[in-house]
Parts: sequence; C-alpha cells; structure tokens
Amino acid sequence: MEDSILELKGIEKSFGSSEVLNGIDLKIKKGEFITFLGSSGCGKTTTLRIIAGLEMPDKGQVILEGRDVTGLEPHERDVNTVFQNYALFPHMNVEANVGYALKLRRMPKPEIKEKVKKILELVQLSGYEKRMPQELSGGQKQRVAIARALVNNPKVLLLDEPLGALDLQLRRAMQLELKKLQKKLGITFLYITHDQEEAINMSDRIVVMNKGVLEQIGTPDEVYNHPMSSYVATFVGNANIVRGKIVQIQGEEALVEISTGKIKVIIDPNREQIGQEITIAVRAENILVCEECKEALPAVILEKSFSGGQLRMVIGLEDGKEIIASRYGIDSHVQIGQKVCVGWKPADAIIVDREEQNDEKETF
Repeated sequence: MEDSILELKGIEKSFGSSEVLNGIDLKIKKGEFITFLGSSGCGKTTTLRIIAGLEMPDKGQVILEGRDVTGLEPHERDVNTVFQNYALFPHMNVEANVGYALKLRRMPKPEIKEKVKKILELVQLSGYEKRMPQELSGGQKQRVAIARALVNNPKVLLLDEPLGALDLQLRRAMQLELKKLQKKLGITFLYITHDQEEAINMSDRIVVMNKGVLEQIGTPDEVYNHPMSSYVATFVGNANIVRGKIVQIQGEEALVEISTGKIKVIIDPNREQIGQEITIAVRAENILVCEECKEALPAVILEKSFSGGQLRMVIGLEDGKEIIASRYGIDSHVQIGQKVCVGWKPADAIIVDREEQNDEKETF
C-alpha cells in the first residue's frame, strides 16, 4: 500500500500477565476513514493509545509517513485524539478551548483567532465562541472537542468512541456530520467503536478485533457479507452459526448434513471435500421460513418481536438449537408455537473458520 500514512508493525502489548495485543500489523491509507470494531477488552483502545503515544508497545513499531515515531512523546507526533468524555477545559470558553494548542505554539493572536473562527464554521458552531462548556449540549461539546483536535491540521485524527455519550438520534446525526467533515478535510480518521452500525455507516474499511488480534480487515461490504470467521459473522450482524458435514458435492454446490437434516450450501471445490466438517454463517435476514420442508429443516416458532420495522423470530430446531430470522413488516400469520420449516438459498450460506475449527463454539 504505497499511499499509506500510518503503519503498525508487529505491535505487542501486555499489562502484567494479561496479553492485550498480539502482533498487530496494519497499513492505513492517507485520507482513509478506518474503524476499529470490537467488544470491550479486545485491544482497540490500547492500539489507539499506542498510536497516540499515550502507551508504549512492548514490541513493534509505529510508522507515521515513513518515520518511526514509536519512542516519541504525544506532542511530538502529528496526531490528535478526541475522547468520549470531551476533556474540555471547564474554565475556558469555546474559543479558548479550541485555540489552546495554537497558543502553546506561540502563534500570533490574530492568526489564532482566524483559525479558530474557520474551524468553528466547519463544525457549525459559529457564534458560540464565548460560550462556556457548561452552557453547551452534549452534541455541541463534542463538536468543540473535534474542532480543538482539528485546528492543528493533524496527519491522523484518533477518535475513541467519541459519540458514545450521545443519545441515539444525535449519535446518528453526528455520524453523518463526521463522515462529511472527514471527506471535506481529507484527513485520515482512525475511529474506535463497539457499535457495528456506526462502523458500517461511516467507514472506508473496518478492522474487526478480537482478543488482541485482527480477525478481519475489509470494506463494510466485505466484513458484513463475506465474514472470514464465526466471530466476525456473529459480532457484525449477529449471524446464525451452523456446523455440519459435507455428504455430497455437485459442482460448487454441496449437501451438508447437520443434526436435524440436510441442506445445501455453495463451496469452493478446491478447498472443501466430501466428509469434511464445515462451519457456515447465515444472516438472519437470509433465513427462509416456509411451510414445506423440502431442502429445509423442521422447526417451531418460539418467540417473535417487532422493532425498527423488522419482525424478529426465534425459531427452535428439533434438537433444541435456535435460529434467528428477521424480515421487514408485521406478519400476523406468524404465531408462537407454529410449526414451520427453515432454510436458506445455498449462496446465502457463508463458510467461515476455514483454517481452523474452534471446538468451543456452539454447533448444530
């Protein structure tokens, strides 16, 4: 990746006996909006702190525009950070908060004033210069924090769950604003979140982390529609995970036997063979619920709920395992206790965990 602005090489980090990062290698492109996505404790915030210079890695290098900055102090790196708690100076007004870093650089006052004015216009806070932090809403405080981080025109902006303290409606509005702002400025944004919807809506690429390693790196489409592991499939979109054995292959289509029946999937004939156990992921929206069980599995509807325009069904298979299915609209014909059949189109079954099977995963 020749146009990379930031590179992580073999980053390792432990706190005491707890390993937090295990050999992180990543190249980030100039002008890219890249999101680190993962559950709490996966190592994403530690990675950000190492890039910012707030933590030192035990091993590895942080390369910024071809320069090794691993040993440099935070103020010596051309990166800035926006935190979830805003970290505004309570005794300073908006103008002073945003211009503080420029003041430390001994920039002339007229120049500071002009730069602050322009960046506040950019984040839609013109006229708020004299407001104190306690006079601002949560969304306005977040804009001030972003303006303060951007006023120095950093090479990379690090954002550690910056919208986490906002309510849902404001958070979605700020997602759109941040994305527009990033495209307008052309600055590389490295964003940290555990919210899959946020990552999918905003990112050029998503880095899915799990237990200190990078599970998958790809575009939102690649991560959602082509997950490489059962962890990615379930964390990004809550897919159903099914395990079975291939009993028949015809071209790229295979018949897979699971504990409650047989069903078809698309395979790679060069990688899968008869007798092989495979793990597949099927998105809830791709689960077909029907009355006939030809190429489908007998089941019963256990629960149903309606939210956000979607009907969500929990469907029990004959061996007691559960499948989640969803579709748009309220379906009055679906009743709890109703006997149905569930299946999917072969192309909607994604083979995951190809390199190694994890025996601890719940299987069908």
